[in-house]
Amino acid sequence: MSSEKDSKTPIETDAQAAVPGGPQGEALTNPYGGRPGGGITLPEYFRPTKYVTGSRANYFPLSEQIGPDEMRISFLGSTPYPPRVEQAGTCMMVELGNGDRFFFDFGSGCVRNLIGMQVPAQLVNDIFISHLHIDHYADIPYLYPFRAWSGGYMPLRIHGPSGRTPELGTKAMVAGMKQMLRWHLEAFDVFPIGEGYNVEVNEFDFRTENGIVYQKNGVTVRSWPRSHAKDGAVAYRLDWNGLSFVWTGDGRPDELTKKYAQGVDVFVTEMSGEDIGMLMSYKYGLPTQLFNYTIDTHHTSHYAVGHLMAAVKPRIGMVTHFTYDEDIDSEMMAGVRAHYSGLFQYGVDVAVVNVTKEAIWYRKAVLPTKSGSVPPFREMAARAKQFGQPLPETFAFPNPRTTREEGQDQRYRDLEVDPHKYYPKDVYREQISTWPKDYTINVAQILGAMKK
Repeated sequence: MSSEKDSKTPIETDAQAAVPGGPQGEALTNPYGGRPGGGITLPEYFRPTKYVTGSRANYFPLSEQIGPDEMRISFLGSTPYPPRVEQAGTCMMVELGNGDRFFFDFGSGCVRNLIGMQVPAQLVNDIFISHLHIDHYADIPYLYPFRAWSGGYMPLRIHGPSGRTPELGTKAMVAGMKQMLRWHLEAFDVFPIGEGYNVEVNEFDFRTENGIVYQKNGVTVRSWPRSHAKDGAVAYRLDWNGLSFVWTGDGRPDELTKKYAQGVDVFVTEMSGEDIGMLMSYKYGLPTQLFNYTIDTHHTSHYAVGHLMAAVKPRIGMVTHFTYDEDIDSEMMAGVRAHYSGLFQYGVDVAVVNVTKEAIWYRKAVLPTKSGSVPPFREMAARAKQFGQPLPETFAFPNPRTTREEGQDQRYRDLEVDPHKYYPKDVYREQISTWPKDYTINVAQILGAMKK
């Protein structure tokens, strides 16, 4: 005869083995080893890194330098659809102690949090796209022309997968983006642009398993294919200085992710609620069948998240690309904990994770409510001091590609109201109608003016 223990369902047995204390709370234990006051799922290494010199409760942009052996991951967006006041489209920024910075996906509204994090848009580069659903790159067309206009005079580097056919790959997407933006780009040609409109596209074969897609300055980024209803979706793993990060992108739970993400420091995956389609219907008024079909063909359920994390065994497991609703997400957490008992955090907007070999720390950033464009020379000066790279004494702006006269009929300019009619006499200044040729600024003077 089978015992009462043997008669439990598989999910109950898994939960009792994986979740500290099991479903009835028996024999509560910390999987990392018990510590009084240490919690039941938190390891000893969950503590501030030695470089967290400011607030341990919150991250304040510009308040801390990244340590030479540290990695910092900031979530600039975390929802698939729709964007919300508290959630922009999915985007992760990975900053390394060697001065490198990378972006993984670039969803709708993430530029807002990017600027709030005090990152100069002019210096954004190396965007890795997991696949070509618009919620994973929607803010690239927005960033692209304004980056060039505001001083991003070097090419933008975009990395992304091929498709089943050439017109379904990243190169074709970028070409289409340029066509979509043609009026905007030509209108901005009256400004200094330099090479800012150039896009260096690194399109790699999505089919390659654990293939190197980027390798420079001690950083290696690899990819592997994922099942996401249509060919052309990939996951990424970044390795640097003994530290590692994985972003699975979207997709069904798969064996390749379990293999190539093994032992990663920070494992980030998307999450959807497999058994809460009815709750989602109540909340959002769409058919349960639509939610369930989408999950079952495109996404990773909360139970599958726990399964993947238990197999990968990361130092910290995280989820993003989900709708953050406390009432439903408590149920999602229960699904994750059915299989995974390790360190877990939500990768929601402006969450910040500092990682060294000795410690991992999780905080939320505090962003200014009103933040304009961030001056690039400030960051360039800080990097020059940190890495011993001298700033140039002067900076020469590239000359514009065209003039207003070439792109606009004179009769429309003649319709403009004479500025003397609306400027008071004591504040009137001569209008700048043409950008000065070979315009040069003194970098030290610009930095000095910023300090006043």
